[in-house]
Amino acid sequence: MSNKLKHETSPYLLQHADNPVEWYPWGEQALALAREQNKPILLSIGYSACHWCHVMAHESFEDAEVAAIMNAHFINIKVDREERPDIDQIYQTAHSMLSQKSGGWPLTVFLTPNQAPYFTGTYFPKSARYQLPGFADLIPRVAAYYHERKDDVATQTQQLADALARTIPVANTLVTADESTIKLGFEQLRESFDFENGGFGSAPKFPNPADISLLLQQAKAGNKEAGAMALQMLSAMAAGGIYDQIGGGFCRYSVDERWNIPHFEKMLYDNGQLLFLYADGWQLSKNPAEKAIYAQITEETISWLQREMLSPKGAIYSSLDADSLDANGHSEEGAFYVWQPAEVKALLTPEEFVVASRCFGFDKAANFETHNIAARAWHAYMAIALDAHDKPLLQAAKTKLFNARERRPRPGLDDKILTSWNALAIKGLARASYVFGRTDWLKLAQNAVDFIRQNLWVQSPAGVFQLLATAKDDKVHLNAYLDDYAFLLDALIELMQADYRSIDMQFAEEIAEALLENFEAEDGGFYFTAHHHEQLIHRPKQGYDNATPNGNGIAAIALQRFGHILGEPRYLQSAERTLQAFDNTIKRNPAGCASLGHALIEYLTPPTLVILRGEKEKLQHWRHEITQHYYPHHLFFYLDETIEALPKTLQRNYSSDVNAWICKGVTCSQGIDNLAGLLSEV
Repeated sequence: MSNKLKHETSPYLLQHADNPVEWYPWGEQALALAREQNKPILLSIGYSACHWCHVMAHESFEDAEVAAIMNAHFINIKVDREERPDIDQIYQTAHSMLSQKSGGWPLTVFLTPNQAPYFTGTYFPKSARYQLPGFADLIPRVAAYYHERKDDVATQTQQLADALARTIPVANTLVTADESTIKLGFEQLRESFDFENGGFGSAPKFPNPADISLLLQQAKAGNKEAGAMALQMLSAMAAGGIYDQIGGGFCRYSVDERWNIPHFEKMLYDNGQLLFLYADGWQLSKNPAEKAIYAQITEETISWLQREMLSPKGAIYSSLDADSLDANGHSEEGAFYVWQPAEVKALLTPEEFVVASRCFGFDKAANFETHNIAARAWHAYMAIALDAHDKPLLQAAKTKLFNARERRPRPGLDDKILTSWNALAIKGLARASYVFGRTDWLKLAQNAVDFIRQNLWVQSPAGVFQLLATAKDDKVHLNAYLDDYAFLLDALIELMQADYRSIDMQFAEEIAEALLENFEAEDGGFYFTAHHHEQLIHRPKQGYDNATPNGNGIAAIALQRFGHILGEPRYLQSAERTLQAFDNTIKRNPAGCASLGHALIEYLTPPTLVILRGEKEKLQHWRHEITQHYYPHHLFFYLDETIEALPKTLQRNYSSDVNAWICKGVTCSQGIDNLAGLLSEV
């Protein structure tokens, strides 16, 4: 038995291809069928690494009885939120409006044949429990409501459409947000900060990369408390169980306030952003022990990406599942990562066991419950700081635990390639390679960019190049979204600072032009979908950050920076219009839109452009010294004698081993021919 998902590329959709549910992918076939049969739509949105998506699938979608009820009453559509963030964004917002509750996955939305939601939820159990109705009982009731209460449905869906329309910001004619807005953003972040454990709020705790980035920028501006908050959060996550102490890489979030027990899925977008932030934290910190930890976290996370997430063609896969098979063959969240002390003791020498138990918390109370509540387990976190004597023993223990863990059944891999998430990883890898002087990490970033340019930057029948959103098994498809273009432009700017390649500059110019052509709104800012995208019930234009930074914020940052690099006023004007469009949003809740706050900072005080030209080996020495310092609002271009094709704004004649020019706004300094002089000026 199979349904209409069998020809899809998404691993998540393919997981459901053999369900007895008559699933369709989102598309005209299913939507037309709903209209023709006047049958409502059951839309289920999830993703491959989602634990509760798997639970609902096992309980309901694999159950023939429940499937029969679904098939009888609805046209059933399954969506991978990672492939179709446009659809997910619309219906998550609708769910919040209709239910007055936060969303999540799985998202379960009941739609009219015209795609308007009239009832929503997230996870539903097969039978009533957790104070939730049973899914099998709910389905016919929701279907009956559509058929029997047409007027009520029509009134509600019109009210929802009006509410969605009001989410589009009304633009100001000026940017009135200023330094006081940035200060308010910091105060809002401080108000929600957990000064005991690091991070924002209580459990569950998320990495919040955009917020950490804003704190780091404020630290450079002289706000010592912001710097202390950012470094405390980075250190707490590095020591917690949200970080895989055995194999490297970060899990999605922590279910407790101390960062120790994660939700075990590992997402590329988290790890890409955190690479960038740990490199920045290393530059900001003056504590040698802290710097050593950040360097170790960066190296181990990149090792994990290379080992487990790298495709043979150089791009990076999307995620690892939270679930895997336990020793009894049952699918269990965290089974790959948790331990029993007896198992650890059998693997290690007595001396290694003592150190590993003390450092990883194996000598504390069990901290993880398996599905069988009686079977408690231990998940490693850094319970104490190490002394020099313990480090070799702990490293030996980690190696043995890692090798033993490699023999366990592995979590599922979502091996699709997403342009936007790869861009976040490219930026993180480029930044880490620049800060730590690792050419092998630089090559990883360049390989991923080359994959995108060669495979996902495609020519349409009309001869126009456009970006696609996803690739898997040599199939590329789906129109790219704002995030794909904005994140990629931002990543290319970072990559060119790590190693300038003319082909990357050309690609960046093409992406910037396509971004303006396809996404910019007449009144400023950018829509999430392109002008030629399929028409949905709503076209979002949002300014708030989520797990990934907001596309409008990153577009404004990247265009602003690129405008200064190339001296291109159109890019600067577009960034300014974006800030005008979201001016009221930024002023109302600057902590919620930290990426736009970053753009505002660089609008008020443009980034400093530093151009260095000279002999390759001499440039490397200057670069090494410069990277010992934190310059979040500087753009450094190291251009050796082999580089010839340069934009006019970067062209310089140099007369000594290295010359440097400092450009602020439209004014550039005279050439500086000594490193000490440069460091004193920047």
